[in-house]
Amino acid sequence: MYTDSGVVASLVCCTGGEEGEVLNPAMDRPEVLENIEQVRRQELAAAADILGYSSVHYLGYRDSGMEDSETNSDPRCFAQAPLDEAVGRLVGFIRQERPHVIVTYGPDQQGYRHPDHLRVAEISSPAFDAAGDCDAFPEAGEPWQPLKMYYVTWSGLRLHALHAKFQELGLESPYEERWFNREFNDASITTRVDCSAHFHRRSAALLAHATQVDPESKFWFGLADHHVAEAYPYEDYERARCLVDAQIPEIDLFAGIH
Repeated sequence: MYTDSGVVASLVCCTGGEEGEVLNPAMDRPEVLENIEQVRRQELAAAADILGYSSVHYLGYRDSGMEDSETNSDPRCFAQAPLDEAVGRLVGFIRQERPHVIVTYGPDQQGYRHPDHLRVAEISSPAFDAAGDCDAFPEAGEPWQPLKMYYVTWSGLRLHALHAKFQELGLESPYEERWFNREFNDASITTRVDCSAHFHRRSAALLAHATQVDPESKFWFGLADHHVAEAYPYEDYERARCLVDAQIPEIDLFAGIH
């Protein structure tokens, strides 16, 4: 939605995805498994192109693997990277791209505690502050201060709305009872952006990650995009940092900046 309106967007990926599992049976082939990092990079490039990103940067660390796996202790992995080093690398990309808004993972990740996602949360706030500090990481380029930072999130309200749409259409819902017993952070959501007109691009970008997403999955694709838009037309965010005058709740990540 934003790139179609002329906003320049860039993506920073922290690892190469070396430990990723192949979750799509059609991609579970020897040549894919043997070259998983290269395949993952190609998938990410395709997805970024669909969404309109102008550039994709890699922070340069190895995939840490899932929580409590042996690869968590690999000294090359992102989870083991010295915090200051990782922050400095991110600061370099912030100063290079000069964003007004940063979207990242937050520290509250009860539903999916991947070590690399948690590490992203740990470096994001320090990098947000350091990017505009002329005394911090002078080797990383000219200072640039972003104005806002958001955490992505997935609300309980959305889950209930999608479940209800499955029932309304007489379809089997993939959301079992265990999904509704999870803790959600709806109370922390500050910003709901209606981007339903672009859900077809969101689905296409998701499908571009062919090793990670099964196109037959009811969880991801059990509802047509227009039915998802009818049920819940928003992407939800938690505003973590704001250096401009913008009242909450918001309907635009650039509120107070335009």
